Amino acid sequence: MVEITASMVKELRERTDAPMMECKRALTEAAGDLGKAEEILRVKLGSKASKAASRITAEGVVAIHRANDDKLGAIIEINCETDFVGKNEEFLKLAADCAALVAQQGPADVAALSALPLGESTVDATRTALVGKIGENMSIRRFVRIAAKGRLASYIHGGAKIGVVVDYQGGDEQLGKDLAMHIAAAKPRALDASGIDSELIDCERRIASEKAREAGKPEAMIEKIVDGSVQKFLNEVTLLGQVFVKAEDGKQTIAQLLKSKGAAVIGFTLFVVGEGLAKRSNDFAAEVAAQAAAAAQK
Repeated sequence: MVEITASMVKELRERTDAPMMECKRALTEAAGDLGKAEEILRVKLGSKASKAASRITAEGVVAIHRANDDKLGAIIEINCETDFVGKNEEFLKLAADCAALVAQQGPADVAALSALPLGESTVDATRTALVGKIGENMSIRRFVRIAAKGRLASYIHGGAKIGVVVDYQGGDEQLGKDLAMHIAAAKPRALDASGIDSELIDCERRIASEKAREAGKPEAMIEKIVDGSVQKFLNEVTLLGQVFVKAEDGKQTIAQLLKSKGAAVIGFTLFVVGEGLAKRSNDFAAEVAAQAAAAAQK
């Protein structure tokens, strides 16, 4: 029998927000397989078991640069340790300068970007100097350069915590803004079903099937129920299937909106600061308090 350790329970709890004992039972049933245990919890607890997937866990900003009459753009995420530094003007300027360099120079990766000239120095030397000045670590996490097939629209939200660049054809400038704002709010995983990992769809099918059987649904109906559940899932996570956040009737999908405007979305990039990263367990105030307490003990 596989030993279920405290660290395994902790990791599953962080992934799902499920109660500790539920996590332990699921891990025992899954023989220690975290992925399978998460599926088991999804069946038992529904959407509550996937809350951690959207948890934002690090500080920093997203910066966007658009050029060449919205035919060229770049989006970048730069991280720091605290939200306080994330609002620092020099830190924000570094992010904006790096976004412009990505668009203009097209570096292959973070290392190549770090080596590019910036002012009288390089990007990395500028970053290092800023670390020394502020006293807090900061790093370039990721970026994407976009050469538009149509034209670009962008949106920054929540103090530069969420950034979107969308490549679209047809319609007008307002449509581009609306699309970018919708993506920031609804956070689709892909443009349409073809962009969703088949393993994720299979997982949803298994969960829907198990939930239908646990609910006592007739076997002859299960396949239809599963198909409906998977389609609902795809509508929720794909841009074209989502209901437009500004729809007056609360029903118009993005696909329907685009059709009404004679437009199409070619692609989009969405960055959420800290997505998938682990946040420091203490905050600035707690850190200062701890240092003061340590000094008092001396």
